[in-house]
Amino acid sequence: MFTTDNVVVSIGGSILVPGENDSEYILRLAAMLKEVSKDARLAVICGGGKTARYYAGIAKELGGGDYEQDILGIAATRMNAQLLALALGDMPDDVHRTPEALVNDGRRISVMGGTEPGHTTDAVTAMVAKALGATRMINATAVDGVYTADPRKDPNAKKISRMTIDELDDIVYDEHHASSSGVFDPLGVKIARESKIDILIVDGRDIDELRNAILGKEIKGTFVDSH
Repeated sequence: MFTTDNVVVSIGGSILVPGENDSEYILRLAAMLKEVSKDARLAVICGGGKTARYYAGIAKELGGGDYEQDILGIAATRMNAQLLALALGDMPDDVHRTPEALVNDGRRISVMGGTEPGHTTDAVTAMVAKALGATRMINATAVDGVYTADPRKDPNAKKISRMTIDELDDIVYDEHHASSSGVFDPLGVKIARESKIDILIVDGRDIDELRNAILGKEIKGTFVDSH
């Protein structure tokens, strides 16, 4: 086990490639990750975003079930992981590695995508955090925290700055798979609770906020206490 601080970061696909200034953001993200990797060993898991949902939607129209949709969603996560790895200057051919494989990975920054059907990248993030003995994992999303309702639909929704893991469990979606999205994956919450891993949910496009979350500093997003 590494003696330095291990932090696992989940970068949503809608954050990496929303379709506007994508390369500019990815370069800024890579620069920040290199900077903070001097203080923490990072494992970064990339989501599939709209690319995953697009292909999963077509697969469904063609008669594909959850398994086939997830296979395409996972492929999208790995493409996004390759983009970030390229910006980091180390484009690996093993973004499909398993959480357990990262334990013996000597790199200061390891990047990967999804793993297998039925597991969202939230769940993979929690599995990697458990495998590395991390005490916190960062969920970088398109929303700057957990709200009482969807802030994109309800103007009266209020941000929750701090909550317990049980409170998060009460509001997560009942059904998740590799090509779906929600507040957080139920399996990921379960692993975080059992392994005492705190979850920090932040606006992934706010580089300073993401940096603070990785370094364990105060954030504007939501801190989920697993203890």
